Amino acid sequence: MAVDLDEERLASEVLPMGERVRIQKVDVSDEASVKAGVDAAVAEFGALHVAVNCAGILGPCKTLSKGELFPMDLWNRVIAINLTGTFNVVRYASLAMSQNEPNVDGERGVIVNTSSGAAWQGQVGQAAYSASKAAVIGMTLPVARDLAQHGIRVVAVAPGLFETAMSAGMPTKVSQNIIDNVILFPHRMGQAQEFGGLVRHVVENAYLNATTISLDAGVRC
Repeated sequence: MAVDLDEERLASEVLPMGERVRIQKVDVSDEASVKAGVDAAVAEFGALHVAVNCAGILGPCKTLSKGELFPMDLWNRVIAINLTGTFNVVRYASLAMSQNEPNVDGERGVIVNTSSGAAWQGQVGQAAYSASKAAVIGMTLPVARDLAQHGIRVVAVAPGLFETAMSAGMPTKVSQNIIDNVILFPHRMGQAQEFGGLVRHVVENAYLNATTISLDAGVRC
């Protein structure tokens, strides 16, 4: 089950993956919408074993610029999607997973949350974004501790610069400067299959829990 706020894009990019794929429009910042999405996944597939949080926005703005302050409505929107939205999905996904029959290790589910290298290396104009992504890392351990009794693992992934809709809005000159000067190797953006491969490994490796994994080709801003 793939969910996103952009239903049209979901249909064009996800449905071609196969007849078993299902999509649903979900706003992660809205509790009722998240609950409906999780309920739909359980109804369609009988259970929920893996949840991957990828929703996020940048919301670039300086704290103070030309006498203008960072608008609080923008700050609240970034936090609502990147942080509160992630936790919303964690809450309802963990509830669904807690109903699963455990495997031989007692595991009932895995939750993977997406942080960012900006959590440690935030750039100019990234106060809200960096704060939200650092908070995703900050809640990884306590949430993993909360859910351990239910047999649910929680891991965060902190990607560097990846080829996504978010990075597509970045000026070519800026992205190329990052590739040339701060990415160690390989000298390119990360690709979706590399993120997906790590998530798959997290799901399959039962000894990964309560940690954050950097996936950034050694980028140091």
